Amino acid sequence: MNIELRTDKNIRNSDRLITYVRTELNQEFQRHSERITHFSVHLSDENAAKGGDDDIRCMIEARPAGLKPIVVNHHGHNIDTAIRGAIDRLKRSLEHVIEKKDNVRGNPLKLAEETVTDIEE
Repeated sequence: MNIELRTDKNIRNSDRLITYVRTELNQEFQRHSERITHFSVHLSDENAAKGGDDDIRCMIEARPAGLKPIVVNHHGHNIDTAIRGAIDRLKRSLEHVIEKKDNVRGNPLKLAEETVTDIEE
């Protein structure tokens, strides 16, 4: 699982931040580690020095093998809340897509004749 982290000019990229993001993604998506080939995380401070509520944006793109990339965004008042919110959204989206792929038609359909036979026995 390849993890890429990018920040804008207003957020300082550091080894501590990289380690934090990698740890959170590995922890949350460990059960899907064989299905996800790449994560791309982008952090930006939309208001820069002006400040403001929920101005930190985290965008995460996950690339599951054999599926289209999944992209989520989340705004938070600090880096941690933006990352956690984006991870939570990505987890729900990814599980939905994987579940949908694994269970294309739901339970197999039974023919009316099979149902009647089962009842008679």
